[in-house]
Amino acid sequence: MTLKYLHTMVRVKDLEKSMAFYELLGLKETRRIDNEQGRFSLVFMAPPGQEECPVELTYNWDGDEGLPSDSRHFGHLAYRVDDIYAVCAKLQDNGVTINRPPRDGHMAFVRSPDNVSIELLQEGDSLPKQEPWASMENTGHW
Repeated sequence: MTLKYLHTMVRVKDLEKSMAFYELLGLKETRRIDNEQGRFSLVFMAPPGQEECPVELTYNWDGDEGLPSDSRHFGHLAYRVDDIYAVCAKLQDNGVTINRPPRDGHMAFVRSPDNVSIELLQEGDSLPKQEPWASMENTGHW
């Protein structure tokens, strides 16, 4: 039996706002399906050069009363980054709350506009501890 990873799907309440969040992380739209009959859109976004590892954003045109909910029933998405401090600063500068700051220079958590937990992991060894991250408290949960 052969198994191949296809994608992770998350439901979103505001497609444009959610796409803007994932673009801040560096993902780009790779494919889109707009289904008039089913009244939904599927937008696939992936890091450049990694189109085989997309996130599928599922948007129901007539709304989705279950969103935003905790959305933690599936766990989280994880991305490796070259500089965790720079990524967290960019996200924070764009209004994203850093729920679990990279105090250790290695790991951080943020949430999408739809409460999807996103884990950010530093490529290679942890970076040296750095302020303001080293003394920053957790905000909310991840």
